Amino acid sequence: MATLLFRLRNVPEDEANDVRDLLAEHDIAFYETTAGNWGISLPAIWLHHDEDYPRARQLLDEYQHERSIRVREQYLADKAAGRTDTTLRILAREPLKVIAYLGLVLIILYISISIFY
Repeated sequence: MATLLFRLRNVPEDEANDVRDLLAEHDIAFYETTAGNWGISLPAIWLHHDEDYPRARQLLDEYQHERSIRVREQYLADKAAGRTDTTLRILAREPLKVIAYLGLVLIILYISISIFY
């Protein structure tokens, strides 16, 4: 019976590729399911054999731990170099988009609160 190993919803493509490569490198048989045409199914990586799960889980846990350290270090380096997005940088880069979103939020707040007054 197939065993769910890794859900792919909202996973960056590079991470999904790394997981695929990791499983292929260690000769662990797997297959993928997609979200389907309407995006309501479960996109995931599944194992063909239940007995591969403990080893695959251990490999995946090690990979995710290493990835979290690497991504955190990259974020801190970007932050120190001033390459991360801040609210002011986003406002300067895309003022119309920010104003439109802010207007939408204010409209929703007005509609939500005006019912009570």
